[in-house]
Amino acid sequence: MRAVAVYQKEEKIQLLDHPTPQISSDNEVKVKVLEVGICGTDREICTFVYGAPPVGSSYLVIGHEALGEVVEVGSAVSSVRKGDLVVPSVRRPCQHSECQPCSQELQDFCATGDFVERGIKMYHGYMTEYFVDRPQYLNQVPAHLRDVAVLVEPLTVAEKGLAQVWKTQERLPWVRKNATLARPGEGLNAVVLGAGPIGILGAMALVARGFRTFVYSRSPKPNPKSELVESFGAEYISAKQVSSVDMAARVGNIDLIYEASGISSFNFDVMLQLGQNGIYIFTGIPAPGKSIPVFGDQLMRNIVLKNQAIVGTVNADRRAFSNAIEDLSYFKAHWPAALSQIITSRKSIEEYRDLLVGEEKGGIKNVISLH
Repeated sequence: MRAVAVYQKEEKIQLLDHPTPQISSDNEVKVKVLEVGICGTDREICTFVYGAPPVGSSYLVIGHEALGEVVEVGSAVSSVRKGDLVVPSVRRPCQHSECQPCSQELQDFCATGDFVERGIKMYHGYMTEYFVDRPQYLNQVPAHLRDVAVLVEPLTVAEKGLAQVWKTQERLPWVRKNATLARPGEGLNAVVLGAGPIGILGAMALVARGFRTFVYSRSPKPNPKSELVESFGAEYISAKQVSSVDMAARVGNIDLIYEASGISSFNFDVMLQLGQNGIYIFTGIPAPGKSIPVFGDQLMRNIVLKNQAIVGTVNADRRAFSNAIEDLSYFKAHWPAALSQIITSRKSIEEYRDLLVGEEKGGIKNVISLH
């Protein structure tokens, strides 16, 4: 079957003929890949800065944002059926019995670092026609989300981040008395850094929870992304037109900053504007090997004197996938036009090179359609 793979040692990317997987035990599921989203991680792996093939393989099949259809189930599988739409998770637990997070299906908190990740670290990914996996790593998606379900995995980044926000902010009476269970962010100000898919989906999740939400991004306003953001109730502010100091004055006390740009100089500049008792969520992963100057003394003063919290979040557990599917349904019911605009294009697998190593041509989320 066709697959897009990266040869790290040879520094090459290739569309190749990869062996079609078959079910080998009664607790496995075979899935036909329908769509795969392209993200910054895929493009960075294609610059050979990281990514590792499985043991015994000279290449890594990439792709970790996928939507598939179940085509075969083992005799012991009852949680999914043939014909179900599923979104697979990315990370798999390590094999160390002493790793408590992995033993409790929280491999996103793996304590040993010996996890594997499909399409990223030592496990072939989804940019191919079929894959086989266990049902606990497959998340069922309702049929009405077929056209946008490839966005579930990137949305889990926001869902995991928000879960960490609520848990961390239990340290103080953060949620306002007038907030409802459905909109716990009422009365709180949130700033999203970046207007890529992770940022826009995160902004949608914040608006849905009642936050007064601002997206702070580089491109001057107006632009297609600013129009999309403001169509679902957030406010777009351009970093080229408004300084971080002036942005903070417009927002008021910034209770939450959700970072989704991956640009460290930009992110640390805005961190200086985090408000009293605020929380800052990092999701971006800058390329290794670079260093930047930061206002270390002022940042330390703010973190201590303003009781701030800085949290990093990576990948996602099963609950984050469930929350993402639920939120995606909410987005489609309330902002269908905005949600559909996040997917900029759908291309064939033969066009992989333009999407992975070609010059970025704007847009938000590009998708490879396989079936």
